[in-house]
Amino acid sequence: MIKNDRQFRITKAQVARFEAALKELAASPRKDLHPAPRNAETDALRSQLHDLRKEMEEYNALKSGKRKTVALASLDELPRTMIRARIAAGLTQEKLAAKLGLKPQQIQRYEATDYRSASMQRMNEVLRALGVRLRYPAELRLVS
Repeated sequence: MIKNDRQFRITKAQVARFEAALKELAASPRKDLHPAPRNAETDALRSQLHDLRKEMEEYNALKSGKRKTVALASLDELPRTMIRARIAAGLTQEKLAAKLGLKPQQIQRYEATDYRSASMQRMNEVLRALGVRLRYPAELRLVS
């Protein structure tokens, strides 16, 4: 998941490298290599390129404001949803930190670890600062 503009630029550069590698493979296929591993190499590059492009598309959709709601199937998804909400709200990590009275590095740490070190209270403060509303009803199913 792309979490900020810096990561977006890095991903964009990676996409360019993957595209160049694919062009190079197509332009000068290695005759000394059996077709199966050669095809596997090409497929792997295409798969990585596809994943990177999807991440870029998601980041662009969030930044542009086109994506305003996110379905949350479990609390495990909450940290990444919070990051998506920050991006969709048009806030940088620095701006979110300022709203919370924190140093930008703290938000960077939270997001780098998907909020593993944040308390529920802190996560709730972040959600409020982002203007996120959780919809109910919540469903409780007891597993025996």
